[in-house]
Amino acid sequence: MALAVISAGFGRTGTNSMKTALELLGFGPCHHMKEVRPSESQTRIWRAIAAGDTPDWDAAFTGFKASVDWPSAFYWRQISAHWPKAKILLTVRDSESWYRSMENTILQLIKRSTDPESLGVSLIGKQVFGGDIENRDTIIAAYERNTAEVQAAFGPDHLLTYHIGDGWEPLCEFLGVPVPDQDFPRTNSTAEFQQMTANITNTA
Repeated sequence: MALAVISAGFGRTGTNSMKTALELLGFGPCHHMKEVRPSESQTRIWRAIAAGDTPDWDAAFTGFKASVDWPSAFYWRQISAHWPKAKILLTVRDSESWYRSMENTILQLIKRSTDPESLGVSLIGKQVFGGDIENRDTIIAAYERNTAEVQAAFGPDHLLTYHIGDGWEPLCEFLGVPVPDQDFPRTNSTAEFQQMTANITNTA
């Protein structure tokens, strides 16, 4: 199954809400870090990719129609080259707001991880942020650099930069589907993330 939608946005830019939205629009199942953690095969595949193995993208996304969030967002160049007809989404939010959310969620989970091979440590911590997860400026610079690079790589006919709070209309117009008769989903707030991961000592 080919991916129809590929999201290049970092975690904490509304990726879980976007996953839910895409699935409501018929682009599901949608791959997300939440699909990796409970799956031994997904964990094995993505840890190997993060360690530098040659990716088998068809195997990594078997059964999925779309992808959002890490780990896949780090590999948007390779994945979009593999499925060049896929639409590209870039979920974004204000840099300061994004950093505060990261600081209180994903970065805390990475810091208390006990497994150096986990995707949080080996991919997000080391590769996305260069191993410098204590440095606010480094983290924000990585976020802003990713935004700029994605926007430079694709034209407006192929890329939608989606801001938290934009609602259904720009997304549905971009994907060519009707607007649902329900509110756009809002999920995985900072408080919800903290509650969900309170007893977790590792990412996938």
